[in-house]
Amino acid sequence: MISRLWSSAWTLLFLGNLFWTGNIIIGRAIVGNVPPVTLAYFRWTGAFLIAVGFAWPMLRRDWPLLVRHWRMMLLLSMTGIATYNTMCYVGLNYTTALNALLLQSSMPVVILLWAYTLFGERPGIAQALGVVVSLGGVAAIASAGSLDTLLHLSVNRGDAWILAAVLLNAMYSPLLRRRPAVHPLSFLVAAMGIGSLMMLPFYLWEAGQGAVVQGGWTSYAAIGYTAVLPSFVAYLFFNRGVELIGAARAGQSVHLMPLIGTVLAVVFLGEQFHVHHAVGILLIGAGIVLASRKRAPSD
Repeated sequence: MISRLWSSAWTLLFLGNLFWTGNIIIGRAIVGNVPPVTLAYFRWTGAFLIAVGFAWPMLRRDWPLLVRHWRMMLLLSMTGIATYNTMCYVGLNYTTALNALLLQSSMPVVILLWAYTLFGERPGIAQALGVVVSLGGVAAIASAGSLDTLLHLSVNRGDAWILAAVLLNAMYSPLLRRRPAVHPLSFLVAAMGIGSLMMLPFYLWEAGQGAVVQGGWTSYAAIGYTAVLPSFVAYLFFNRGVELIGAARAGQSVHLMPLIGTVLAVVFLGEQFHVHHAVGILLIGAGIVLASRKRAPSD
């Protein structure tokens, strides 16, 4: 069964996105109790401590190759670990989980843009149209359906943080093709350790400002969840999915997050689903369908 799971890209991608959705819901639920950088730092430090025991034999064997590719490891750790999650947790202090999930669903389209920018993978006509349509969906959500807000570029501060996080994290998937050819656990643990070290100065700064964890055991249980499932397990599953079917196709799985997350946000957080959310998700979904089409020879 484990072998079958490890060979099923879409099962792994579904589970990974389910765990990531839970991360957004929990991140929003504990706003005010767990400072954002503190949450990100202990999430990845905890994930590293959990995973390093499993990965140690492979990590020790692969260490020379990881060191040889230290520049790429720094870039992957920054885009996939350190900046993305920290910025999302900051954004959740100022916007709803529903907005965050819907904005994140634009990730597949942004991945296409980065694939073109970094590696010259020119999208076809349908894919280019998909980019435009999905960005229209992002604009609908970020502006709350207000043309006046859109024209005056007044975007909720939390939405701006989420969009910036998406822009950076979308670089991670195309760059995975350049990662060192090491065992998946070796790569993941090294990336988590580097990402945790990158966040350490910001965590110390936040703690120096008097930010502390409040809320008792529920807050610590939430940190524990983020350290295990959305970090160690989900990233391992996603990296394996990219390995099996490629970054562009695996990136399309992100649209599962708003579908799962909309239900969870309404049920568990009591958030309201508005017309501009529906318009945004329809446009983003249509854009993803167009962008995921294979290029025709005439494109």
